[in-house]
Amino acid sequence: MKEKVYVLDASGIIGGFISSKHINITNSAVISEIKDLKSQMIVESALKEGTLFIEEPDSDSLNTIQNEIEKSGDVLRLSEVDKELVALALTLKKKHDPIVVTDDYSIQNILKILQIPYKSVLTQGINEVYGWIKICRGCRKKYPANYPEDECEICGSNVYSKRIKK
Repeated sequence: MKEKVYVLDASGIIGGFISSKHINITNSAVISEIKDLKSQMIVESALKEGTLFIEEPDSDSLNTIQNEIEKSGDVLRLSEVDKELVALALTLKKKHDPIVVTDDYSIQNILKILQIPYKSVLTQGINEVYGWIKICRGCRKKYPANYPEDECEICGSNVYSKRIKK
């Protein structure tokens, strides 16, 4: 049986989650997002005590995540830090049983698609998987989430993103 590890997003750390029973892992990009002094002190203390470790995702996992978020439409919603965090969980899945600790709904969405468990700290979390499409405000033509233009190719009206259930 694989060992359970918690993969911590900045929201998890800021929300005060660091498990004392299991290994906690994050990456350097998440650490760089921690700006408040209290959370910085918690991170520093956990690193010294050996209850928090910093690891980076492998390139295969980063590529897999990029492909998945382009398919799901989350590509426009996830930052580089978010992608690296999800890729870290995917990397760790090879040897461990990761649970990502995050309140970010877009991260939770891609984790649900990848079947990687997650835990919220300060929010309820998502219940369903969502995708994204773009819709023209004028003629209502639907475009894929990665449609690069701000205007409809048919009528020239603005297009907007809309969440859809998968």
